Amino acid sequence: MSINWFTFILLGLAVFRLTRLLVYDQITEFIRRPFMQEYEAPDENGELEIYLIPREKGFRGWIGQLINCYWCTGIWVSIFIFLIYWFYPIVAEPLVYILSIAGFASIIETIIQPKISEE
Repeated sequence: MSINWFTFILLGLAVFRLTRLLVYDQITEFIRRPFMQEYEAPDENGELEIYLIPREKGFRGWIGQLINCYWCTGIWVSIFIFLIYWFYPIVAEPLVYILSIAGFASIIETIIQPKISEE
């Protein structure tokens, strides 16, 4: 199987978006929550903030460590996307396009948002 540059970029954007979705986005917090524990700490104003940190032991701790690490999750997401693309291209193609478009849009939003906030 050979992958051209366009496909490589699409796969990269899809991996970027799915990884960010799993590690950071609020919509997938329900996936992360069983593997994390709450930790309260005061912020610089003295108000309590709640942080989620990975559980310390066992399988849930291991998964918590995995999904708390952008780089680690990115490797597993890359493997997942690549294997689906390799074995089930009919399923993978729309998924890759959707995630790539969303990834590209999020990059544009990250660039534009600070400029909008300055106005």
